Amino acid sequence: MDFETLKAKDHQYVMQTYNRFDIAIDHGQGATLYGLDGKEYIDFSSGIGVNSLGYGNEAWVAAIVEQAVKLGHISNLFYSQPYVDLAETLTQRAGMSNVFFANSGAEANEGMIKLARKYSFDKYGKGRGTIITLKNSFHGRTITTLSATGQDVFHNYFFPFNDGFRYADATLDGVEAVAGHDVCAVMLELVQGEGGVFPMDRGFIHDLAVLCAERDWLLLIDEVQTGVGRTGTLFAYQQYGVLPDAVSFAKGIAGGLPFGGVMANEKCREVLTPGTHATTFGGNPVCAAAAKAVLDTLDDTVLAQIQEKGDYLRDAIDSMDLPCLGWTRGLGLMVGIQVRGGFENRDLAARLMDAGLLVLTAGNNVLRLLPPLLITQEELHKGLKIMKDTLEGVGA
Repeated sequence: MDFETLKAKDHQYVMQTYNRFDIAIDHGQGATLYGLDGKEYIDFSSGIGVNSLGYGNEAWVAAIVEQAVKLGHISNLFYSQPYVDLAETLTQRAGMSNVFFANSGAEANEGMIKLARKYSFDKYGKGRGTIITLKNSFHGRTITTLSATGQDVFHNYFFPFNDGFRYADATLDGVEAVAGHDVCAVMLELVQGEGGVFPMDRGFIHDLAVLCAERDWLLLIDEVQTGVGRTGTLFAYQQYGVLPDAVSFAKGIAGGLPFGGVMANEKCREVLTPGTHATTFGGNPVCAAAAKAVLDTLDDTVLAQIQEKGDYLRDAIDSMDLPCLGWTRGLGLMVGIQVRGGFENRDLAARLMDAGLLVLTAGNNVLRLLPPLLITQEELHKGLKIMKDTLEGVGA
């Protein structure tokens, strides 16, 4: 099928909820993708942080095929080995107590919100269900997770939104300013991804953890985008020196298959009981096998390399001194580049894609880079060269 036919069929049969770029991807290998027309692209996006091992990873493919032949799906009314093996590896490496498996980041955050409110209800009764989130945050596209998102741009069309959330500045004073007797938890991203790739201040996170412990608020960390090696540790909270009461994850966990979940610490391990939470596809054997292959690949050596690649990527971009780009920020291979005034991030992204480099955008006029975690130095060099050659004349 040629591109114009594919595009026409998309417009005819698919709801037009995505503002797609004019590219159709056919296949990939490593961190390199190929369009339907055969054009080569270096991928600095990895499906918005999902394709953690890149494309065509042999261990990941083998794990999926082996499990698909053996057992594709089974109800959660029965036990199966893949999700148990994954749960053991994941919780032990994360320093958490147990896990609930889901299918997406929004669903994982919904589960985490339910866990926090049930913890408070079990201990204090009704009237203590408000969750504080941060301004500029993003927690998902369901009605509840949109309500939790601290960006006005997402609070439209779908009224009425759910009550039970307050938005705070990312400071201890900001949190205190919206606190009250009805608060049960604080939920936040350690790097605000959709909001513009803004890492949280380490001192603030430490003080917030102390405040939550003093008031028996649960500390909920949304690691849908930052988790599973993206920042150079398995989870970003491991760099901040805190242990959350619950943490959500998704995106890169299964390397491209839909998977996610919520982990709880020892205090919260018994909160969700039979009948209080469920999902049909959670813990799917094929997805669990893929996730186990991802975790087995992301050993300490690979995690250290992710931090090194991230430092190299940011330093290389800063050294280009491009007229249209400002300061870089981020952790590991989660990089934000501030676009200077007078330029638009989507326009720059389109120019880069035309030249063979796939990038993402984020709020606050930012280019967002989320390359596959196994991207090679050669692929990094190719991508950076495309960026320099394409953007050095823009606005000069």
